[in-house]
Amino acid sequence: MAASSSPSIQTRGKKEDVYLPDECWEYILEFLINHDTKDTHRRYFHLKSLSLVSKQLLSITNCLRSSLTIYNPTCQFFRRFYNITSLDLSYYDGDLDDLLRLTLLVEISRFPLKITSLNISNQLIIRVKGLRAFSKNITTLTSLVCSNIDTLYYTHMLFIAECFPLLEELDLSKPTQFKFDKTAFFPAQALSLALPKLRRVNLSRNSYISNELLFHLFKNCKLLEEVSIIGCWRIHLSDIAADLHERPTLSSLSFSASSFYGLTSSFIDSLVSLKGLTSLDLFVLRISDEFLSSIAMEGLPLTRLGLRNCSGCSYAGIFSLLSKSPCILHLILQSASFLNNQHVAELSLFLSDLISINLSHSERLTESALFALVRNCPSLIEINMEYTSIGKESVRNSNSSMDCIVNSQLKSLYLAHCEELRDETIIRFSSIFSNLQLLDLNSCQLISDENGHVFRRYCNIRHLNLANCSRVKLLVGMNFELPNLEVLNLSCTTVDDKTLYAITKGCRGLLQFDLENCGNVTQKGVKDVLENCTQLREINLRKCYNVHGDVCSMLLSSLSLRKIIAPPHFHFTRGTMKLFSHHGCRSAYDNSPFLVYEFRILPVARYSLLLLIWVFYASYHLYILNKTCNPLVEKPTSTTTRIPKKVLLVLNKSFVFLLVIQYCYFVEQLKF
Repeated sequence: MAASSSPSIQTRGKKEDVYLPDECWEYILEFLINHDTKDTHRRYFHLKSLSLVSKQLLSITNCLRSSLTIYNPTCQFFRRFYNITSLDLSYYDGDLDDLLRLTLLVEISRFPLKITSLNISNQLIIRVKGLRAFSKNITTLTSLVCSNIDTLYYTHMLFIAECFPLLEELDLSKPTQFKFDKTAFFPAQALSLALPKLRRVNLSRNSYISNELLFHLFKNCKLLEEVSIIGCWRIHLSDIAADLHERPTLSSLSFSASSFYGLTSSFIDSLVSLKGLTSLDLFVLRISDEFLSSIAMEGLPLTRLGLRNCSGCSYAGIFSLLSKSPCILHLILQSASFLNNQHVAELSLFLSDLISINLSHSERLTESALFALVRNCPSLIEINMEYTSIGKESVRNSNSSMDCIVNSQLKSLYLAHCEELRDETIIRFSSIFSNLQLLDLNSCQLISDENGHVFRRYCNIRHLNLANCSRVKLLVGMNFELPNLEVLNLSCTTVDDKTLYAITKGCRGLLQFDLENCGNVTQKGVKDVLENCTQLREINLRKCYNVHGDVCSMLLSSLSLRKIIAPPHFHFTRGTMKLFSHHGCRSAYDNSPFLVYEFRILPVARYSLLLLIWVFYASYHLYILNKTCNPLVEKPTSTTTRIPKKVLLVLNKSFVFLLVIQYCYFVEQLKF
């Protein structure tokens, strides 16, 4: 907060100037930014435009930012954003080895920040020195996310607990491999005792997690509320049943277990004993109607229920549970193949307060189920019905069920892979969902919008996904306008430059544009996009093989771009990378599968191997040259053709020069 005594922006009156303190402007800006805007990305985007007005507003908006995501190795932002409490390093695209040495964290720790949340996911390994230096100077950390680490050592867990004893949230999910010394003793009890304030822990997809660690976490972490152990195949249902008795105050549980024989009675008894359980997510389990009925009879205060790819139950069990769970706000019944339209209509009568529902991979459901949900659940904000049969009923047959239905609350509708969905149904949806902001139609092959009349009816749409819609020819109408559209995905479609020109005229507020694998797009279309979409921040041109010419100058002409995935055969030189970096933009190029997909996995090892091959080849070549030119070596016979010494020396120097050039190229690639 800026000091209130300092003068701020002045407003001219008739007699004298009126000064407002910074606290007043801060309150006004927070109201304007946060009002009806829950998307963090959009909030901070509006901060940018506000900060351009004056230096006073720049100072105020700097202190309003509380979270920061870093893509490049720089610490200059922390001098501006001194109120940062959340730091995300998981999207870092630079030299991974430099980041993994965590010199950046050492520099960050020198600033007087009160960081409470840190994310260092998607790295090769957790480096101890950087985190130790960070923990010595920043002692306020309560949330640490280390997900998707390539190599996780068992000592890392205890090290994290020792460095950050105040942790309330810990995420060590999805490591690629876990290295454990079989001869060493795993300090499970010591780990649990070192984190007395732990409330949420995510250990999903960890093959090393055993019952011993889970038991001590449940026993010693007295404040533990949320546990996620999905894909931990060393943990069995009998183990979980015993562990749940150690933590009766648990409120959220997500798990899957290596059991093919269904839930045991001991597990059911342990689960229903959790009287404060509000969230339950089960993955790939064989459950029964008796299990669901037991939860219903105990009257657990569930607000979230997730059954993903679970088998063994029927509609009777689902009905028994939902009819006695009036507080459910979020419901996931994924791959419930037994559900039909009538079932959904009956269940919706018990879910008047429902906020989100996922009925994906239920092939028997059509638009009648969707209309029943909209009619009976007025609070719905998000509906996911991917891989269903929506569109199977004709528009004429569905008109009666759509009469007098208007839902202004629904914001997100996911209908990807609905193979029978057509333009007529999408048009009818526009009259029902008047305030829809996200529409996902990925791989809906029958959608074409040849006249440009389908999507322009969604005047409030912000996110539109038409990826893999091979017939789409949208946006060619002259009157097409989507002024609020911010994210558009047209990857793997047949759109061309003419289509892109129409988009730039009607969707000038685009922030993210995905054109991956659009073979009909050329540099002319890209130029139109960059010239007319002046707020564009991200563009994806991967596999756009017809985009040639001076792409770099076109991309740099846009002052708003922050992320670029360049087309094939476009090479970023060192100078170009510096230009983009100074421009505040992170970039990647699509030249070959080796450079794009495999380069980031193990770049050092891969290039070192190639360099080693070159060294062996050079050594052998130099040995042959030395043997041929050395006068002490036995001279060749008269039948052998002698190579002139000067020619061999020239060849030798040329080869060494090429080797040095190749090595420099490898070094340049490793820097990016």
